[in-house]
Amino acid sequence: MSAKIRELAGQFVRPRMGRRLLALTLSLVVIGVCVAVFKAVGFGTDPCSTFTLGVSARTGVSFGTCQLVFNLLLFLPVLWYDLSRIGIGTIGNMVGVGYIADFCMGFIQPAIPAEGLPMTVRIVMFLLSMAGFLIAAAFYMVADLGVAPYDAVPQLIAARTKRWSCRRVRMAWDISVLSVGFFLGSTVGLTTVLTGFCLGPVIALISDRAGGWFA
Repeated sequence: MSAKIRELAGQFVRPRMGRRLLALTLSLVVIGVCVAVFKAVGFGTDPCSTFTLGVSARTGVSFGTCQLVFNLLLFLPVLWYDLSRIGIGTIGNMVGVGYIADFCMGFIQPAIPAEGLPMTVRIVMFLLSMAGFLIAAAFYMVADLGVAPYDAVPQLIAARTKRWSCRRVRMAWDISVLSVGFFLGSTVGLTTVLTGFCLGPVIALISDRAGGWFA
């Protein structure tokens, strides 16, 4: 047990910690804001948010609380099987993104007219939020301070499954979670598709260009 505790503690101390924490904080704020905008423009959200927004709509519990509870459940197998994936970024994602999105939704929703936003405005908001989300999520990953439990679970499954590649496991995971969110009433749309296909290449690009900042 003491070895596991030391391993866990080591994940919270990394080179260039100041830069990593700054990148982490800004990334989580931007991700939370973008999730709120995704909900407002109605073109869908990323798979994890699609699920938790569906649960929130069905239960009346806030999105932030649903996001936290869902990630806490996923956190348990990660904590048990692979502490190397846990860091301050894990905790920040679990607690921060959902409540930041809730806070922003509280400002955005009342500002939307009863007849809805014009399509041009929705498209502009969508493009800006999509760019912000992809870049912020990439910096979150490149800062390397731990991954969200939602991202860690398919990685754990892939590491223990010889028949399926990591990409196939992640696709099956996203589709499963997304499907449940859809049946709970969440919107699935262009945002969902783009976050699934574009995040990997953007992470690779940011890693090549900015990875040295954290070395």
